[in-house]
Amino acid sequence: MLGAIPGATPGKWIGLWRERMPHVSLELREIAVSAQLEALTEVDAALVRLPVEESDDLHVIPLYEEEPVVVMSTDSDLTAADELDIADLRGEVVIAAADDVLHLSVPDAIAPAFAPPSHTAEAIATVATGVGVVVVPMSLARAHQRRDVEYRVLRDGPRSTVALAWLRDRTTPDVETFVGVVRGRTARSSR
Repeated sequence: MLGAIPGATPGKWIGLWRERMPHVSLELREIAVSAQLEALTEVDAALVRLPVEESDDLHVIPLYEEEPVVVMSTDSDLTAADELDIADLRGEVVIAAADDVLHLSVPDAIAPAFAPPSHTAEAIATVATGVGVVVVPMSLARAHQRRDVEYRVLRDGPRSTVALAWLRDRTTPDVETFVGVVRGRTARSSR
């Protein structure tokens, strides 16, 4: 079983797995970022967001970095720009959902006058009403795309790294094969 945090894009690896290992099914399970380490006891491996508290019991392979984007209402003045900088967010209501993974502090931003939304989808729905902006990795903006919001790359914002992680004592031949798929090994290559 493969765990994946919201926004992770394991499709190409799952496709390669199915080509190489058609006799071994691969089940995908969504896991919350806040519980990604705990979820490793229930799955064979998982796509997680860094940082994670590393230990001798854990293997972690960084895979790719995601660009941060600013999600805003389609009526926002910020849509006039092709890309944004943190300085462009001064004076904006910057909303951080409870499941925020970037933990960005924007100088001179306005704190929301309401409790943080419980998850990214709720934060983006709030932004769609014209209240504030939210900064998330691009994959989360795409996953929660709506007609009433747009997003722009935040050039100087923090990137989010997605990694493959698994517990050492859960290393099996199938896990090693999946690691090979993720690392780009061909079906004929050896470790």
